[in-house]
Amino acid sequence: MIKRLYVNNFRCLDNFELKLAGQSSVLLIGNNGSGKTTVALALEVFQRIARGVSRVNDLVKPKDILRQFTEIPVRFELEVDLKGKTYEYVIALELPRGFKELRVLEEKLTVDGRPIYSRAQAQVYWANRNKTGSFLKDAADQKASEFQIDWHVVYLPIVQVRSEKDPVFGFKQWLQRMLILRPVPNLIGGESNGETLDPNPQLTNFGAWFKGLLTRAPAAYRRIDEFLKLVMGDLNDIQNEELGKDARSLIVQFSNGQDTIRLPFSHLSDGEKCFMICGMVLAANESYGPLVCFWDEPDNYLALSEVGHFVMALRKGFQSGGQFIATSHNPEAIRVFSDENTLLLHRKSHLEPTVVRPLNELPVKGDLIGALVRGDVDA
Repeated sequence: MIKRLYVNNFRCLDNFELKLAGQSSVLLIGNNGSGKTTVALALEVFQRIARGVSRVNDLVKPKDILRQFTEIPVRFELEVDLKGKTYEYVIALELPRGFKELRVLEEKLTVDGRPIYSRAQAQVYWANRNKTGSFLKDAADQKASEFQIDWHVVYLPIVQVRSEKDPVFGFKQWLQRMLILRPVPNLIGGESNGETLDPNPQLTNFGAWFKGLLTRAPAAYRRIDEFLKLVMGDLNDIQNEELGKDARSLIVQFSNGQDTIRLPFSHLSDGEKCFMICGMVLAANESYGPLVCFWDEPDNYLALSEVGHFVMALRKGFQSGGQFIATSHNPEAIRVFSDENTLLLHRKSHLEPTVVRPLNELPVKGDLIGALVRGDVDA
């Protein structure tokens, strides 16, 4: 999973490093404007690259440069552990004087320290590998091929993978399937005209995600049902009714033992939709994970009494594989994390970059929750 995220000169993140190695769940806390959501936006840059966005200007725009310091490149580095191998992907972008769009300055992908490809501006250097994508053993055959591509195009989305065993395939698929979530429940309906395993951050394609997950792994319904019946005791069934060719609509059925009511998914409350999302996250991690899930304020829309159980269910669901990263301002959510896996993001002002510190390294006066409420935790 994610071992290290480094971001430089992007929005409020400057020389920013997040070390997450060995953490199955992590909580990011801090005041509004401290950079928590920007961390998710940085991860989205990697995900959108893996999902096929290759034009630099569709990923990062000049306005995203911290205080318009165009003399310094915008830099993203991601180090992850996948099946015992360490992948590192780096991309640096520059905005030369007089240019309206950023372009690639540097890009590289390595596995266990060995380069698959590296790039300097338009020049790409590719390590020779066999048909499955594995490195050649004979040092004499290791000479890299060289070619040029457009400076304004990222190379990773257009790499032609040789097989599903190719490490580039595995890395891109893992990035594609990260769950980066900031749901807007009133925009989420239950209709779908296809299926996907790549939900968007607002989850407006929830119906397609539901269909995609159950098409791939029908047994995932058991995990969804198991969680939902803990939080909605009268839940009876979820049906994905056919409306036409490829078109479906989610119907949720509730029963008290005597009477039954069927509700379109869109008629659920915002909090109930979040319960549904949680069930899907847990089932997806079991069915086609391990996944990374970054959920921006998962406690939104929930009753105070529901928050602790909800967040703890997500933490437990990722203990045996995958990684859950959350942001929160809610005391009940903060209580279910420890000081060791809670990170405080802080900015002195909008003119200063974000700094990050583990909570167990900070002096806290008395009760942690009280100190956070009073603003007595000094980063």
